[in-house]
Amino acid sequence: MASTMLSIASATPSASLSMHEKLKGKVKLGSTTNSTAGFIKTKSFGRVSMVAAVNVSRFEGVTMAPPDPILGVSEAFKADTDEKKLNLGVGAYRTEELQPYVLDVVKKAENLMLERGENKEYLPIEGLAAFNKVTAELLFGADNSVLKEQRVATVQGLSGTGSLRLAAALIERYFPGAKVLISSPTWGNHKNIFNDARVPWSEYRYYDPKTVGLDFEGMIADIKAAPGGSFILLHGCAHNPTGIDPTPEQWEKIADVIQEKNHIPFFDVAYQGFASGSLDNDASSVRLFATRGMELLVAQSYSKNLGLYAERIGAMNVVCSSSDLAARCCEVAVIQVKSQLKRLARPMYSNPPVHGARIVANVVGNPALFDEWKAEMEMMAGRIKNVRQKLFDSLSAKDKSGKDWSFILRQIGMFSFTGLNKAQSDNMTNKWHVYMTKDGRISLAGLSLAKCEYLADAIIDSYHNVS
Repeated sequence: MASTMLSIASATPSASLSMHEKLKGKVKLGSTTNSTAGFIKTKSFGRVSMVAAVNVSRFEGVTMAPPDPILGVSEAFKADTDEKKLNLGVGAYRTEELQPYVLDVVKKAENLMLERGENKEYLPIEGLAAFNKVTAELLFGADNSVLKEQRVATVQGLSGTGSLRLAAALIERYFPGAKVLISSPTWGNHKNIFNDARVPWSEYRYYDPKTVGLDFEGMIADIKAAPGGSFILLHGCAHNPTGIDPTPEQWEKIADVIQEKNHIPFFDVAYQGFASGSLDNDASSVRLFATRGMELLVAQSYSKNLGLYAERIGAMNVVCSSSDLAARCCEVAVIQVKSQLKRLARPMYSNPPVHGARIVANVVGNPALFDEWKAEMEMMAGRIKNVRQKLFDSLSAKDKSGKDWSFILRQIGMFSFTGLNKAQSDNMTNKWHVYMTKDGRISLAGLSLAKCEYLADAIIDSYHNVS
């Protein structure tokens, strides 16, 4: 380890050398040196100096990373002592009392696990077989031909992030040079994932700030202009951060263009059942592409719809070709793809955790628990819809400028894209103690009906009085 010498000399002040010079290593003390126990005794012209060794870490060159733009919001919120503060940054469901919520059906599934006395042995690399079966059925529909024809390779992943990262590694290794197109804007971690996997990416237009809606023409034009065979990352439902989803007719057009350009659709499904309250409705975009016989990638997460944030439970699904002539080749391809996903997962995390996988398998695989889960999802989605309506009503009543706030009602899911810029978002935090991401996104899941009018005051002030 590198070290610097500090001299504690017995010489006269005029003979002493500055600490700065010694720290910079510009001074050589004496002609002979003996070192013991971290100190150096140096002889020089009959004078004795004691020199203390100050170790400098070899990690000194590792720079400070910037705070995470989403998780950093919660850290700032916790440090704020104001009673009116609101945390609308992280996408985690809260009750009307703004408390974390553990689903009743999750508690029942965990009780079943305790009663059975299930062990904590390692899972296979691909994860829990019962989980992989039910998660694919939940996504595509149990009667979907892609499952009956065994055209889907499914492996358990570390929630949505880990599943996306696994797919990125697959793209980097087996589609060298292929580009991923992501929406502008998108979830903050998408770029990190592809950068870390060394997968090139670019953006397609999605959000129109003039209408606070979807720039559909721009989106289609950019997908058409992308190099053939690109991966097009799509949000299956409840687009994050905007809450703006294509209509069913627009999804059809998106599928047309992707097929024409021989692109590969890559879905991120983080909110199935949590956006509209219906598992089937929220999976309709994915099922549309699968029904067309397209090859596609789909990452799933159970953080939101089952509230399993800390369990890190999700899946990566790869759908292979449906051509009759390629049927036998497809079966081989599914096996090969799954083997390579396992090969990529092994050095990353070896094998996935079992607890969350068993919860999902118990809930989705048990008809009674499954029905209870759907009812709880409808309740959670319903609370967010009520908050969205109340916020719109409060903004419309309080803002006398005539501004149209109806875009809030056209958005879906736990987020709303307010249209506020960075300076206005900073005002929300600095003046009103409302914590949110700097792109103007707020999480309605962290808002209560009782706080809607306060939030409306903050938004109106920030929008009209901060340029």
